[in-house]
Amino acid sequence: MSVDDTSVAVRAHGWRTLAALHAAIETRLERALRAVELSVVEFTVLDALRRQDGFHMRMQQLARAAALSPSATTRLVNRLEERALLTRVLCADDRRGLYTELTHAGQALLDEAAPIHAAALEAALAEARDVPELEELAEAVERLERVQA
Repeated sequence: MSVDDTSVAVRAHGWRTLAALHAAIETRLERALRAVELSVVEFTVLDALRRQDGFHMRMQQLARAAALSPSATTRLVNRLEERALLTRVLCADDRRGLYTELTHAGQALLDEAAPIHAAALEAALAEARDVPELEELAEAVERLERVQA
């Protein structure tokens, strides 16, 4: 095995570990957010909008924030708009542009969902710390959280 083969194997192992942690967290979050009838990606979109000045983003920004394709973002925005959790508005300085904006109902639901999300994330990371293969990565995520707080 050459040095290059070793580095590829190390990266592949790291990626599998990251994917396993992601799956464990997402499963826990999906289960918890059912209590407020939100999926993880719906929560992510609403949260991304809340973190923006003016509570709005262009569709392509929202797609990047949610790691979705443009068509998947449009479908998701349609569903959230039907639930009156967000709305689309024309960009004032570029009439061709559309913003997706958080509504009062969306903000209220997000306020209800945020502590549920936080508790589920904390529980998922605590559980991951008990899995030897995931322990180091779970601790790294928690360190990142403290740095950004």
